[in-house]
Amino acid sequence: MARALLINPSYVPSYSGSKGAITNPVFPTLGLATIAASAMQRGHTVEILDLSYTPYNFEDVKTRILEFQPDVIGITATTPLMNQLRDISVLAKDICPSVRVIGGGAHVSSLPRESLLESCLDAVLVGEADISFAEYCDGKPPKDIKGLYYRDGEQILSTELQTPIANLDDLPLPAWELYDKEIYRKHGSRLFARHQPVASVEFSRGCVYKCDYCASKMTMALGYRKKSPARCAAELKKLESLGFREAVLVDDIFTSDQEWASRVCDAIIDAGVKIAWTCTNGIRVESADEGLFEKMYKAGCYRVSFGFESGNDAILKSFGKGGKASIEQGKQAARIARKAKLETSGFFMLGLAADTEETMMDTIRFASELPLEMIKFGRTVAFPGTEMFNRYHEKNIINSYNWDDYYTYSNESLFTHDHLSKEIVAKYTQIAYKRAVLFNPGFIWRRLVYGLRTGAIFWDMFYVIKFFLMPSLSTNVPSRYYAKGRWPHYDFRGNAPSRIDYQVVRKTPKDTSNLIPAKQAS
Repeated sequence: MARALLINPSYVPSYSGSKGAITNPVFPTLGLATIAASAMQRGHTVEILDLSYTPYNFEDVKTRILEFQPDVIGITATTPLMNQLRDISVLAKDICPSVRVIGGGAHVSSLPRESLLESCLDAVLVGEADISFAEYCDGKPPKDIKGLYYRDGEQILSTELQTPIANLDDLPLPAWELYDKEIYRKHGSRLFARHQPVASVEFSRGCVYKCDYCASKMTMALGYRKKSPARCAAELKKLESLGFREAVLVDDIFTSDQEWASRVCDAIIDAGVKIAWTCTNGIRVESADEGLFEKMYKAGCYRVSFGFESGNDAILKSFGKGGKASIEQGKQAARIARKAKLETSGFFMLGLAADTEETMMDTIRFASELPLEMIKFGRTVAFPGTEMFNRYHEKNIINSYNWDDYYTYSNESLFTHDHLSKEIVAKYTQIAYKRAVLFNPGFIWRRLVYGLRTGAIFWDMFYVIKFFLMPSLSTNVPSRYYAKGRWPHYDFRGNAPSRIDYQVVRKTPKDTSNLIPAKQAS
């Protein structure tokens, strides 16, 4: 049996130093908890090193590797965390050249071949890794593991994509017990979650929409798969038994199947689960339903977040959300949620591909008028795996392939916008927070009422002070890297990025091999 160490890099460089830091999402990483559970089910020993709450320091990683002596090291990475993954891969190989180091997560699923070429990883898992990671720990030959890019001498080979798991109930319950909940009680944001400690949970996987800035299809495929209502209640029950007091639902479109979502709420109520939960990932406005929201409130949900993104219908249509979602539907969704006694939170993006100064002002006015308790503005970033990134790469307007620059609150000019300079986007981000938050009487009144009603008034005062002191956008907080000068380099400007079609479910005929050259899969 293998000893596997799973590592989640630090979030501090992505959030600290800007207003977004006051809602830094520090909680147990669900992806690592799910693949850990599958590996443990097969008898492997797994530990998780979560660095999300602390600045990156390679010494922390080195100490854990030396103490645990793993056979396999798995590192997850979104794009802002990719340089930490690169650094850990070099460090791990220096400590123990024979250890198998594998990467996973949104970034490496989007750029699997490139991720191998600019790191010391032995292999990369693409898409869902619940089964493939366990097989990798088993020591199964790489050519027989689906959804794997791996080194074979000087070559990089890949296998066919893993078919998305049809019955999510077949998976073991996530191994949240591998996390120290006291870390999250201490470091979790009281604005992000009312009841600490908090953990993330999923009731479904996937999304059927194709917004050009979203890369969720890179890990979950295009489509929608749901757990049974009884399984959803069982997951909350386990969290509750472990001492967690709140769950963050990370589903992309939880309320889209309203009949199923209602049955999930019934199952939670019938199971006697007392843990609070929120829809924090941003549900779609056209799926708002008063009856469902009332049922969610009875089942312990106290907040819904909406991905409003823009205050201009033409902009919504331009990136793929319009038509079904509109400004008027957004206004109605917020009103319906509040009528059902749910807190409302809104996410907005500035600098979308088709944005102009006028459309950004539309977004600011829209955000100011909505009856929200929480408002968050982020600068649009073209992340690898999105149609936006591929389009910008083809147009040769991406200015940086330094992954440390790729965070939502960045003040860097990552690409050359058709209409806007980085200074203009920064200017309107400042205007947005001033008009929609700091000098918005309606918002201030709602926060005051919320604070008095929930007893969170002193926390609100604490975060207000931090909010005033922090800039809207920031430069990156430096990390203490181990061997930045020895990271392998890949020339993105001279090569097209990997193009992997995760938007369809692939099925391989039984009489063919699943091994294909990586260049054909790119």
